[in-house]
Amino acid sequence: MKLAYFGDIVGRAGRDALLQRLPDIRERLDLDFVVANGENAAGGFGISQDIANRLLQTGVDVITGGNHSWDQREIVDIMDQQPRLLRPANFPEGTPGHGHGMYMARGGQTVAIINVMGRIFMDPLDDPFRVVDQALMEYTLGKRADFVLIDIHAEATSEKMAMGHFADGRASLVVGSHSHVPTADAQILPGGTAYQTDGGMCGDYNSVIGMDKEEPLRRFTTKIGGGRFVPANGEATLCGVYVESNDTTGKAERIVPLRIGGRLAESWP
Repeated sequence: MKLAYFGDIVGRAGRDALLQRLPDIRERLDLDFVVANGENAAGGFGISQDIANRLLQTGVDVITGGNHSWDQREIVDIMDQQPRLLRPANFPEGTPGHGHGMYMARGGQTVAIINVMGRIFMDPLDDPFRVVDQALMEYTLGKRADFVLIDIHAEATSEKMAMGHFADGRASLVVGSHSHVPTADAQILPGGTAYQTDGGMCGDYNSVIGMDKEEPLRRFTTKIGGGRFVPANGEATLCGVYVESNDTTGKAERIVPLRIGGRLAESWP
């Protein structure tokens, strides 16, 4: 099975690039399934119903979220209605929406997606390790699920790495989101789980993590905020990972970083 995961979509630059290029990417890589983190897709803060619908209609199979999942107020009512739009599973009980689910890939394979948020330097949510452990008992790799993906939206690299080892052998892919910078540690862990600490962002890298440089630079150099953060709108780089898994065991056989277009050095399988 062939799956692509794209990191945080940041603003118009990121979402337009993904919408324009995804059909060709799916065909070129012969993808069975596509996941993208959409929590920054609407002006850099949250996701709207219209943007979610456009991404799903263009070829994204599941959209994951993070700490900005609720920034667009309209999405609160949509979360319960759209099972392909996820938010972190370790939000408190009673929070609208879903944190994980089972889906059907193009070739008929079953794909489980689990979305959680880290707790180090982030909001103090429920234990992501406990939540993942419970979900993995439901989506047994190689039995109930042909592919299991965990998107851990977290600040600390150590917490993401710990999640990779915690799920090693029980997931096909553990990939981090949130930092907007692709890490150089794509690997297959000893138990057969593909891993990358952060998939990076889909956005303009002539920026400060996707935002126009002026306001972040003002805040860093003067400690005085002069305005809102605004997404940079130059040519975007699409960043993420490509994974091939074994049809029988669901474990990873190949992982390759994806960097397509824009300013970063390209990387294709």
